[in-house]
Amino acid sequence: MSNVQIIRIPILPLGLVNAHLIFDETGAVLVDAGLPDSEKRILRVLNRMGLTFKSIRLIVITHAHIDHAGNALRLKQLTGAPIVAHEGDLPYYRRQRPMTYCATGWFGRLFLKTGLMHAPFDAFEPDILLSGDQVLKLDEWGIKGVIRPTPGHTEGSLSVELEDRQMLVGDLLASGILLGGILLTERPKKPPFEDDPVRVAESLERMVDIGGDLFFMGHGGPLQAAQVKRHIRSLRERRP
Repeated sequence: MSNVQIIRIPILPLGLVNAHLIFDETGAVLVDAGLPDSEKRILRVLNRMGLTFKSIRLIVITHAHIDHAGNALRLKQLTGAPIVAHEGDLPYYRRQRPMTYCATGWFGRLFLKTGLMHAPFDAFEPDILLSGDQVLKLDEWGIKGVIRPTPGHTEGSLSVELEDRQMLVGDLLASGILLGGILLTERPKKPPFEDDPVRVAESLERMVDIGGDLFFMGHGGPLQAAQVKRHIRSLRERRP
């Protein structure tokens, strides 16, 4: 796949909530589906690139929070593209039980009280379900790279690792203020919620070790490897 670009899709403005397109002249892979009813925002970016919903070949859901998975079913209907996800978050995709959240600070605790993270979204069944440490090569979709389990933010978190060393990591980290984005987007930080910071550090460290040098995320970003290393050190230092 030549001339690969990562295009940020502003699900909410100022980098507050991002989805991403992995794009070239043959079409696109969508990484995260955004909030419910956000398909017009995605279409706007597709049209700007000369694409339509039918140009999307694959939908990758990095984890089961509503701002990443909330519009997955609708986008599958519009695009016809298969959805790939990890079994660790499958009960939440199926809406079999409510998601649990481990707040990382005051903003996360306050945000939970709004009820927004618990808002309903349409259940869906992933077409490609990864399990354990299973890795999915993206050659079938014309991309030099893989989808890899990167647990820590949630049990079923996934990241996309491209051969050109660009990484799309969902919510393994954030940058900016509050939810993420807005200001100070060059500064890494924890997202508002995180299940296991030790596993997050391990997931990020492995990507840095294999040469990852530009990290795209759901809130704020992108970040260079040096900034990600700084965040890893911060996570290690906070270990009990």
